[in-house]
Amino acid sequence: MNQPIHELVQHGHDYVVAMRRHFRKFPELSGQEYETQKKIISELTAMGLEPRSIAGTGVLAEITGGKAGRTVAIRADIDALPIQDEIEQPYCSQNAGCCHACGHDGHIAMLLGSAKVFSSIKDELAGNIRLLFQPSEESFPGGALAMIDEGVLDKVDTIIGAHLWQPLAVGTMGITYGPMMASPDQFTITIKGRGGHGSMPHQTIDPLYVGAQIVLALKTITGNQVNAKELAVLSIGMFKSGDAFNIIPDTAILQGTVRTFAQNIREIIFANIDRICNGICAAAGAAYTLESLYGFPPVINNPQVAQVVATVGEKVLGKTAVIELSPAMVGEDFAYYQQQVPGCFMFIGVGNEAKGLVYPHHHPKFDMDERALSHGVEVMVNSALHLLKA
Repeated sequence: MNQPIHELVQHGHDYVVAMRRHFRKFPELSGQEYETQKKIISELTAMGLEPRSIAGTGVLAEITGGKAGRTVAIRADIDALPIQDEIEQPYCSQNAGCCHACGHDGHIAMLLGSAKVFSSIKDELAGNIRLLFQPSEESFPGGALAMIDEGVLDKVDTIIGAHLWQPLAVGTMGITYGPMMASPDQFTITIKGRGGHGSMPHQTIDPLYVGAQIVLALKTITGNQVNAKELAVLSIGMFKSGDAFNIIPDTAILQGTVRTFAQNIREIIFANIDRICNGICAAAGAAYTLESLYGFPPVINNPQVAQVVATVGEKVLGKTAVIELSPAMVGEDFAYYQQQVPGCFMFIGVGNEAKGLVYPHHHPKFDMDERALSHGVEVMVNSALHLLKA
């Protein structure tokens, strides 16, 4: 390259920060990223590219190299969360009840920064870079499938993506050489009993009491029914029943999530959920319905692609800054891309306790050390350049 990538990235740092703050200030929910889409298209057009809308509110752009070669795709998700922003910064969200509390504002900015670098060296590229700005990652079934259905992976040889990650300190990155993120499944249990006066429980079938027994029993599944060597989580996130202190209700509703990496483990857990509900409800004389929803497949990194990314990360951030992680039990629809082509997902550290940047993802005060944005750009750009040669 005529100019080192590091210099190009540093030269564009202020631009990337400005973009991140713009999107933090004007977030949009899944499927509603209309102004976000317009801004992305405007920025890419100003770079001399020819972006187009895709998958409703997504954006696709191609940077064609001066020489023929492979095609590497880089993906960023662009949607925000239904959360009221509480950061005390000039770039606090101006859209009530909507906030980039998961770092997607930074993902957009990093991909725009990468686009700037690639645009400046496109004549030197031996191959093509495909930029995927994907909507609706936060809302099941996600936007990845719609992107794939519209051909974003046609002739793509490999794909990479990054998530800014608060648990990791700024200046570090995390990676795995296999399972990275779990399948995020969900379930709803509706228990039907017979309500009545709180002073006469013998005349009722108390769904709240039945539900409490089910909650306790469900928590035994991962410990007693799943091999300890397997990664599995079952959590209850919602239990609703009744409206008055002295009335036994007719209905109780439980909702929870199951996180796994293997289909057989997923099936074991859901079969045991049903078995437990059936047994406890039968004993109490209650009825129940179980609604199960399988979420995204697990994110599983291709070992060869992950090794390229890790090697690049060591050169950019330092050998000890690249951390091999245990799989995280959160989910990501990046998994759908990896089912089609070899790919790697990485975490870029944004945490900084000294600056008070300690709030977790999906918290209204989530924020990031913006130095991480250049780290992400430099790792992604160099990784893509190496993968073009693979």
